[in-house]
Amino acid sequence: MRINLLVVLLVVGSSGCTVGPDYQRPHSETPSQWRSDYAQMAELTNTKWWEQFADPTLNKLVESALRENLDVAVAAARVDQFIGALTATRAQLSPQVGYTGDASRSRASRLGQPPLPPDADPYFSLYQASLGASWQLDLFGRVRRLSEAAQAQVYASEQAQRGVALSLVASVTTSYISLRALDRQLEIAQATAKNFGTTARLFELRFKFGIVSKIELMQITSQHQQALAAIPAFEQAIEAQENLLSILLGRNPGPIPRGKSIEQLVTPLIPADLPVALLQRRPDILQAEQNLVAANANVGATRALYYPSVSITGALGSISSEFSKLLTGPASTGFIAASVSGPLFTAGGIEGQVYSAEAQKRQALLLYQQTILNAFRETNDALTGAQKKTAEVALQQQRVAALRELAQLSRLRFDKGVAGYLDVLVAENELFAAELATVGLLANNYSQFINVYQAMGGGWVDIATSMTVQPKGGLSSAASQQ
Repeated sequence: MRINLLVVLLVVGSSGCTVGPDYQRPHSETPSQWRSDYAQMAELTNTKWWEQFADPTLNKLVESALRENLDVAVAAARVDQFIGALTATRAQLSPQVGYTGDASRSRASRLGQPPLPPDADPYFSLYQASLGASWQLDLFGRVRRLSEAAQAQVYASEQAQRGVALSLVASVTTSYISLRALDRQLEIAQATAKNFGTTARLFELRFKFGIVSKIELMQITSQHQQALAAIPAFEQAIEAQENLLSILLGRNPGPIPRGKSIEQLVTPLIPADLPVALLQRRPDILQAEQNLVAANANVGATRALYYPSVSITGALGSISSEFSKLLTGPASTGFIAASVSGPLFTAGGIEGQVYSAEAQKRQALLLYQQTILNAFRETNDALTGAQKKTAEVALQQQRVAALRELAQLSRLRFDKGVAGYLDVLVAENELFAAELATVGLLANNYSQFINVYQAMGGGWVDIATSMTVQPKGGLSSAASQQ
């Protein structure tokens, strides 16, 4: 009879109804194609795209950052935090078993009722030991909904970790390219200052012999000082960029190894993709959806508060005044009990919790939709930027070639006495500024290609995440369950 009763309770507890709405993925309008049309697009979203730059030093920096970066370690620890919360929540579905033990020494009052006989010992001992069990039957699915929410939070934290890895790879690569651009700009400034310095010394000699005027001497002197002033500015920027990269690598600020020059880097290819793929691959979209799943489950958990709660408790133990007889049959004791409790009037307490949970679900839905829109915008911007910056760099390089020829012709005219030095000054200053701008545009162009991979996500994020510090609880591959 007892066994049959236990079986019935187990069946009822495990097959109760679940209150609240089951999650369904919201419909999202996706564009059929990207605004920018590339003649050639390759399937590269599942490869280590940073290796396309063909710089082994960059590859080592990315791998080191994935291993040592502290933000990645924090994200892994946060996954473990939610795994622990999930384990604790699921435990509520199972019976809880515990034990107690107690030993006491007491003195009885001789004036009690009835009074203690004069020859009786007022001191006595009492020993107790018991095993207890309690089980709250999840008849209306409150704990199951809480477990569903906790599971979604684990998935969301895993996607957050993937997002950190995605941003880290993009940040290291962009920062390294910016560093190499600054290195090249410093070289241009140093070479230009050296050339202007040589010209300034020649003008000083010419001025002494009355060949050039004081105005022309001051013009070249000013030009020389302008180039010199650019050097410490670039040196400061280089050190700051090295410090930034050091932090991304999880190190104290210090020097960063260099590989190929910025002109030697290979431009990555544009990956092939469709807008709808972002919904299954971008970590921020997947994280936002899991937050929506958790919010939806919390609605059911709060609605379950309207329904009664059924719990079963029991204990089996021994009570004896003699320790030697504590575990004997006559000292055994026990009980089993069932209780039912539920709300009758809460003055809106439960209603307020349900209202709050539903509002949080609406927020999560709107944030999910907003995340999708931002993803489409970022990808379109990145694709357009990569296309337009490539064209801008080509035009700027043509301008530099024209300015270089103009500077040569202007100096030739000055040397022959056909024109004044002002023409040379203007041409060389424009050339100097254009060379610096070209390097900056080239770095910006590379950054746009990096933005494309960052915006599209893809299997490379999983590759990068596998190279990072892993949660001790292990990843549950949330992406495979979408």
